Amino acid sequence: MEIWPGKAYPLGATFDGSGTNFALFSEVAERVELCLFQVEAGGALQETRIELTEVDAYVWHCYLPTVQPGQRYGYRVHGPWDPANGLRCNPSKLLLDPYAKATAGEIDWDQSLFGYDFEDPESRNDDDSAEHMTHGVVINPFFDWEGDRALSIPYNESVIYEAHVKGMTQLHPDVPEELRGTYAGLAHPAVTSHLKRLGITAIELMPVHQFVQDNTLLEKGLRNYWGYNTLAFLAPHASYAATGDLGQQVQEFKQMVKSMHQAGIEVILDVVYNHTAEGNHLGPTLSFKGIDNPAYYRLVDDDQQYYMDYTGTGNTLNVRHPHSLQLIMDSLRYWVTEMHVDGFRFDLAAALAREFYDVDRLATFFELVQQDPIVSQVKLIAEPWDVGPGGYQVGNFPPQWTEWNGAYRDTVRDFWRGEPDLGDFASRLAGSSDFYENSGRRPFASINFVTAHDGFTLKDLVSYNEKHNDANGEDNNDGESHNRSWNHGAEGPTDDPEVRALRARDQRNVLATLLLSQGVPMILHGDEMGRSQDGNNNTYAQDSEISWMHWDQADKPLIDFTAALIRLRLRHPTFRRKQFFTGEAVKDGERLDDIVWLHPDGRVMEDGDWDDSGRSVGMYLNGDGIAGRDSRGNPVVDDDFLLFFNVGEPVTLTLPPQEYAQAWDVVVDTGGVADNGRSYAAGDTVELHERSVLVLREHREPEREPDHSVAASLAVQGGGASNIDTSENAPLAGPGQQAGSLL
Repeated sequence: MEIWPGKAYPLGATFDGSGTNFALFSEVAERVELCLFQVEAGGALQETRIELTEVDAYVWHCYLPTVQPGQRYGYRVHGPWDPANGLRCNPSKLLLDPYAKATAGEIDWDQSLFGYDFEDPESRNDDDSAEHMTHGVVINPFFDWEGDRALSIPYNESVIYEAHVKGMTQLHPDVPEELRGTYAGLAHPAVTSHLKRLGITAIELMPVHQFVQDNTLLEKGLRNYWGYNTLAFLAPHASYAATGDLGQQVQEFKQMVKSMHQAGIEVILDVVYNHTAEGNHLGPTLSFKGIDNPAYYRLVDDDQQYYMDYTGTGNTLNVRHPHSLQLIMDSLRYWVTEMHVDGFRFDLAAALAREFYDVDRLATFFELVQQDPIVSQVKLIAEPWDVGPGGYQVGNFPPQWTEWNGAYRDTVRDFWRGEPDLGDFASRLAGSSDFYENSGRRPFASINFVTAHDGFTLKDLVSYNEKHNDANGEDNNDGESHNRSWNHGAEGPTDDPEVRALRARDQRNVLATLLLSQGVPMILHGDEMGRSQDGNNNTYAQDSEISWMHWDQADKPLIDFTAALIRLRLRHPTFRRKQFFTGEAVKDGERLDDIVWLHPDGRVMEDGDWDDSGRSVGMYLNGDGIAGRDSRGNPVVDDDFLLFFNVGEPVTLTLPPQEYAQAWDVVVDTGGVADNGRSYAAGDTVELHERSVLVLREHREPEREPDHSVAASLAVQGGGASNIDTSENAPLAGPGQQAGSLL
């Protein structure tokens, strides 16, 4: 085979239209072999080894003019074997390229994949692992994007939908069977039309980087469903492809992104850069461990055969090392520039902020992101905690970052299960300024959520007091035990009509709270249709109907309710402010502030009122108090709104006096007591049902038209408005209530 010197950059296997350049970093290597594989008839593996003799700045490289896309490959690294000092080179172990852009085959957990004999952890195992190992694949990087470009939907105009590629499509009756559970299935019009109908602006995909199936789960007949076990940071997970695993998965993923963009929907990836699938010192040698263990992993200082573990998975990536940082940044740039994704949600992001031991918001990783002209411009969402000491860091990430707001989740759950803290609840509704305002951030720094993949679904949140995780094979010991849930009087499924009605109302209460709070709402896939996981709050191992969306069981009225709420949010900028409330008068000479908190009897809440045992609170949003301008430089104004939240007994509301508004129209009533579409005069009394949300809008004068800045803004910025329904629609009534017109 003809071998040319090649180049040290870019790292990985790069096909240029003629041949392929291979480049691998290893500072500890003494020799490196590139291994090319052909699968012969019958499944036998033929291996060709090529010694890399060119090395620049610890990057070993060559160029093979005859190697084309679809070629399987891996590496063997010769070097020191000294686990006590963190060195684990062993050329009998085939190693996956950290920069592989596609993979073929899955590891089978054979003894040869481990650097030691199972009977003796201190031994060295020299069995060859090539036939049991995942291989890298050379890909064709060329793709016709047909003018696709970033949608760049502003955070404050975003509604995020957390989804799983397989779980969302596996049981969809309108998706062809051969496409279910795949990227192509996710791009099917049956799926994108559902998202558009809801008004979703971004789909946040659970991990799609190539991940490994855990042996402990396979032995139980289970599989890693969530995917938080990454092995290749640049490769789309091969089993989610309908078209093949020899590079076709890359083309299929790109087509999925292009289809989402055509539907006006951004694609955000849930990424796991805090650890890898190689585990601790007893884990397999699959890639990083055998290439340059101390460069890629945080090792215990005084005994480097062991790994620092801030993630609960056995290891932590060494973000203090320049080549580990380079890998992360190269991966992020690749997914943006080549795969056209629109942002990232960083799993256990606090682990990336650990320079030495403490979490440091000025860590090198964040400095690199800050100055990167590509990565700094996409959506950056942190899961702001890890399992190490001081790992809970909600509110402490740098200004360009947004965060999953765990405090929002807990506070809203507590309120609707009947243990309200009115002051805390009000802070979360208003955008959590106590977390974000002092760091130069905006309300949209808070990614608001009540449910996510980790925990109960919304339906289960109102149906179970306890977790029911027996299917996971851990005697129900896994998963969170303190769920802040309430079953409404019966555990799990019930035929009791009163319990079912209460559960239906509380699902709507939570959705109304979420979608009308300041910040960016995130909905868990299936919550809009009443998806249940049978009380399992830790479905990481449930690649089964427990986790998949059952489209044939969809609660269609709940879908309609969710879609109408999102329309209400997107049509009215008062629910998606760019600035925090000031609590000050909007106009000179007027008493009304931009926000006013109200008692049910119409009085203004005073400082001492927040400490009482109240179970109801009202919020007045002044449509003239929305700071800032729209994308065309015009002042943002809206109608005035009143929102009342009641978790107690029925309440007779007294609407505020005429200085707030002459009259009010009901637009949301989850309790169904107030007449939908009816107008109430200032000072009138309105019945507020127990456990309900009531939203009223100032009665619209004929000359005042609703705000359409969302559609206009998206169109100006290239996103289009195809996923925004600005038509008049049904009001948001409670379950079983008659609907009128949305005003």
